[in-house]
Amino acid sequence: MSGHWFEAMADHLGPAYLRYSFTKGTENEVAFLVEALGLEPGDRVLDVGCGPGRHAHALARRGIEVVGVDIAERFIALATAEAPPGATFVRMDARELAWEDEFDAAISLCQGAFGLLAGGGGDDEDGDVLTGMGRALRPGGMLAVSAFSAYFQVRWLEETDRFDAATGVNHETTTLRDPDGNEAPFDLWTSCFTPRELRLLAWRAGLRVRDIWSVTPGAYRRDPPGIETPEFLLVAEKPASRLLDASPQR
Repeated sequence: MSGHWFEAMADHLGPAYLRYSFTKGTENEVAFLVEALGLEPGDRVLDVGCGPGRHAHALARRGIEVVGVDIAERFIALATAEAPPGATFVRMDARELAWEDEFDAAISLCQGAFGLLAGGGGDDEDGDVLTGMGRALRPGGMLAVSAFSAYFQVRWLEETDRFDAATGVNHETTTLRDPDGNEAPFDLWTSCFTPRELRLLAWRAGLRVRDIWSVTPGAYRRDPPGIETPEFLLVAEKPASRLLDASPQR
């Protein structure tokens, strides 16, 4: 497994990751997804880029079986230590998902894996992650992926942001505190998307787009795409037939 800049950040943050405000909306996000994806007790969900497992834990407490994967060994250890029955965790690179036709739903939230592959000189492989997630779904299975909005990023650029218009990737340097309050600087790369780009990526992954909504962490609603919220939520379905239309949905 190749190294990734996110691993060093996770090693430093550890459980302090859950102090950040964007992690406080887990119950809202999970309740919304259970309804939007039609999840029921006994269903099987793949959580890609699960971090310390907050979404997986909440789903498992609802009787849903969850397999969480993350590239950061520190986060997998934290997720496993607090796991309720029904939630299991595996350290894995999201670009190397090997499941096929096994899950009722697949999720990747709050830039858990999708959207964090830029940086370090490598190619942006978010489409490969989406393809692997789609492959892991059973026919008729549902997918939900959050992605940072390119519109929002450009609208609210900060002095520390270095946004590359050619790639849609924002690079920032920030200071993060570990559980003991020790500070360290980290470079963060986040890929930003438009709704059209998300539709094209989903089509390439063999998925049929059901909805794209504008969302804010902890305030998931069925709002149409706009420029005032930080994320889009893509909801798509793996067709029961492997034959898709010849062109992406508009």
